[in-house]
Amino acid sequence: MSYGYGGGGGGRKGRRGGRGCRDSSRERWDRGGSRGNSSDFDQDRGGGGQRDRPPPHLKGREIGLWYAKYGAVRRKQADRRSRAVVQMDEAREQRITELLNSVQNDQLDPVRDSRDARASTSDNWQTATRNSGHCYFDGDVPEEDKQKTEVKSEEEGRPGQKKVTDKSQSHLSTTAIKDEPPDTWDEDQEEEEEREKPIIKDKDAEFLVQEVVRDKSLDDYLKRDLQSKKSDPKYKEMLKFREKLPSYGEKEELVNLINSNRVLVVSGETGCGKTTQVTQFILDDHINRGMGSMCRVVCTQPRRISAISVAERVAAERAESVGNGNSCGYQIRLQSRLPRRQGSILYCTTGIILQWLRSDPLLSSISHLVLDEIHERNLQSDVLLIIVKDLLSLRDDLKVILMSATLNAEKFSAYFDNCPMIHIPGLTFPVEEFLLEDIIEMTRYRPQSQDRRPSWKRGFLQGRNSRPEKEEKEAEYRESWPCYARTLQGRYSDTTIEALEILDRDEKIDLDLILALIRYIVLNEEEGAILVFLPGWDNISSLNDLLMAQQMFRSDQFVIIPLHSLMPTVNQTQVFKRPPPGVRKIVIATNIAETSITIDDVVYVIDGGKIKETNFDTSNNISTMMAEWVSLANAKQRKGRAGRVCPGKCYHLYNGLRASLLDAYQLPEIMRTPLEELCLQIKILKLGSIGRFLEKALDRPTEKAVNLAIKNLTDLNALDHTENLTALGFHLARLPVEPHIGKLILFGALLGCLDPVLTIAASLSFKDPFFIPLGKEKMADMRRKALSRNSKSDHLTVVYAFQGWADAKQHGARYEREYCWENFLSANTLQMLQNMKGQFAEHLMHAGFVSSKDPRDPKSNVNSGNEKLIKAVIVAGLYPKVAMIRPSHSKKRPGVKVYTQADGRVNIHPKSVNAEETEFNYTWLIYHLKMRTSSIFLYDCTEVSPFSLLFFGGDITIQKDQDQETIAVDQWIVFRSPARIAHLVKSLKKELDSLLQEKICNPAPVDWQNRQSKDCAVITAIIDLITTQEKPTGCGRTWAPAPRGQHVYFNDEDEDDD
Repeated sequence: MSYGYGGGGGGRKGRRGGRGCRDSSRERWDRGGSRGNSSDFDQDRGGGGQRDRPPPHLKGREIGLWYAKYGAVRRKQADRRSRAVVQMDEAREQRITELLNSVQNDQLDPVRDSRDARASTSDNWQTATRNSGHCYFDGDVPEEDKQKTEVKSEEEGRPGQKKVTDKSQSHLSTTAIKDEPPDTWDEDQEEEEEREKPIIKDKDAEFLVQEVVRDKSLDDYLKRDLQSKKSDPKYKEMLKFREKLPSYGEKEELVNLINSNRVLVVSGETGCGKTTQVTQFILDDHINRGMGSMCRVVCTQPRRISAISVAERVAAERAESVGNGNSCGYQIRLQSRLPRRQGSILYCTTGIILQWLRSDPLLSSISHLVLDEIHERNLQSDVLLIIVKDLLSLRDDLKVILMSATLNAEKFSAYFDNCPMIHIPGLTFPVEEFLLEDIIEMTRYRPQSQDRRPSWKRGFLQGRNSRPEKEEKEAEYRESWPCYARTLQGRYSDTTIEALEILDRDEKIDLDLILALIRYIVLNEEEGAILVFLPGWDNISSLNDLLMAQQMFRSDQFVIIPLHSLMPTVNQTQVFKRPPPGVRKIVIATNIAETSITIDDVVYVIDGGKIKETNFDTSNNISTMMAEWVSLANAKQRKGRAGRVCPGKCYHLYNGLRASLLDAYQLPEIMRTPLEELCLQIKILKLGSIGRFLEKALDRPTEKAVNLAIKNLTDLNALDHTENLTALGFHLARLPVEPHIGKLILFGALLGCLDPVLTIAASLSFKDPFFIPLGKEKMADMRRKALSRNSKSDHLTVVYAFQGWADAKQHGARYEREYCWENFLSANTLQMLQNMKGQFAEHLMHAGFVSSKDPRDPKSNVNSGNEKLIKAVIVAGLYPKVAMIRPSHSKKRPGVKVYTQADGRVNIHPKSVNAEETEFNYTWLIYHLKMRTSSIFLYDCTEVSPFSLLFFGGDITIQKDQDQETIAVDQWIVFRSPARIAHLVKSLKKELDSLLQEKICNPAPVDWQNRQSKDCAVITAIIDLITTQEKPTGCGRTWAPAPRGQHVYFNDEDEDDD
């Protein structure tokens, strides 16, 4: 049985392994070797060789190869002996046998048959699956079953009969439809689905679903209303401001170009007013021409916060409140303030448009689609560009306006068949720029406690995984530094150059330097708001805390506003209000403030020099998200924010050498991120073949990345083998998380442990709430270990930390602060996780899986106290991300060795609670994040039991390995099990799969009160097995280093019989 990491070793490894166990393992070798293992090896020994020594006739390299082979045989035997035993007591075995018999009898019940005849497509598909003896959760269909089903589907497709159209069978009956083009394969099933599935009322699609017809009386009313505004003092005051914007001067030309072309690219410098003005020009033109009722302008924004803030700004300019049936509103996920139905402007996130396309692929009620900030090249906007380009061939009346900063506008024009472009100049005053050396010289800042670890070690702890081109840039930077440092001499003081060198050793942004710079600006510069750009949430909240810790900034003379798209509680309008004289506004923001929103009183910009960027390595199926250096385009946008009202100043926190090596643009997101979520979106929007669709992108991703995403989704059973969505895939596509985490959420709901599972899902989607202060790593590790309650699980550690925080919070703010301080937890992050949990629960309620949007609803948490079940649900979500544990015999590194099937030997990251664990109960781990740095690390992992892997892992096979009866998951996770028990487990898993499939096809909460129901009986039996499984013999022992000359196996004392 191959375990994926091979036993060949290299010559040196094998030799060392063989010699290390000469003296004491002869008896074990006799016992293990006598069981008919590895006859090749026995033949190689030849005459006269002792059992653990090579034959005397071997020389040189041959001896090395002999030891390598010897080590491999021994490892294989150790693996066989260490296999956990899957067993159950007699009473439980009898109960499960009876349960399976009763469930199977139910299925033969004629009443059930008649109900099945009336059932929806999803039920038919379940019946077909059951008849074929295979479930779609199992992955590939056995060949003989595939052929049977193909014959059957051909019979059913005879003239006069409807072709088999349900989704899961579509991949079973490829021969019946192979002559059709792939794009049409979904159509029949879609029609039937439309007919038979109840229409899902989607709150977020409310604005879209409108009948738009010309209404003369409404046209007249809108015209009168707009005329009356001109005498409104508020409107007149705002109009004065609008008239000063550069875009206002281009009003006539913009309107003419939009009216006479189907697509227009509008490029404009930061602050020219294009985002707020172009939409109003379109609406006002239609109203003035007496066609207001036919105008529905929708403008996309890349972030939630910008959709809200821009809508509020436009409403204010029109002397109205946002939404409430007025002319301007916004729509973001699960939150909206909608404008009137006709003659209106709606700002929304790009994701909302993609969601609308599910309900109405033509967006037929929208007259003008404005795609803003397209230069950012995020994943969703690039996909929307492909869809819109195709949509234009189906809708002659749709107008599309693409709005971009001045970056590569020509590229977008070329993509849309060389459509016209218009450029709006910026209204900016001159901006003086300062680099890091200038900042240190003027503030006389001296770095305090620096991270003096070597750069490779810092990279290892931060999970660095740069692209090769980034590595080349870094090499060039390091090579040029001594020369650059010499050019600074004479122009800057020695202390400045020394400080610059210290800061250069650390890749983190020095927040103390930013604090010193803010103090310098406040004490030495004129009035004006300060805008600080930082890469992410953690930096923003840390700088906010640093400022609030200073007496100076706690006074009424300062308004400090942290701004991040994940901060739902921020009062957005405060960002745009000018403070009274003598009060200085300090805004701390991510790159959202580069282009998405304009704060017009900013005079001073502090550019942290970093931006969060996701990267994906298709070779290793590993992704990272980290702070990278900004591009020149980002730096230009940031600088432009300083010169809005008067001459400004921009302070870049990087030196002149770094500035000369910045990339021109960021790489488009579609080329550097995993594509699973995107593939699900393509399928739920019925856009045909994934590969062919992505070939039409402005910058297409690599074929390797696309194929890897399709393979991962097929393994997850979100797509079938003809690339169609399964029922599970349909629900995963609707959840705002990556597919593995989506599956985790669904199973948490189905198995009654919602609250803890949502905590895990939120932390895996966002970040875990722990922070590690410099110099206190050991103490932080100890606290995290204590919080884990010996669960041997990073995922459950977060659950326990979150529960403790929620309890402390109920006792008051002081208890909450103390709890977070003692346990090295971020209250801000915990609050964010709570908000995300609420959003997930609301999605589940809309889908029908739970009956309340409260994550803590008792009906959804019947099993939330069951730690072993939660671990099983983690397996359900994260499988096949499984690693195997084996003992380590190293004196330097006691503990365990960890292997994955794809990578061989990997390491548990030092941040994990399992990093130095030496006593495991089982030999398998499940993990979520794997990253390559100095070697491959599992960043989070949970120890899991055999039954968890058998019921919630992949395909089960039962076979005999020599004299051992075994049961295996996907043929590499192998357990010992008597054949009758193995067959019982396989049958029970089949029932579970069938039940979960039914629940996913027809979502409804499990009725835990009705113990007689099949749902409850099957799930309860499995929960009972998972929960009460005794510790397998030989596990739960400490795997410390072996005494010199000994070789310790997992389970040497075990015999192979059951």
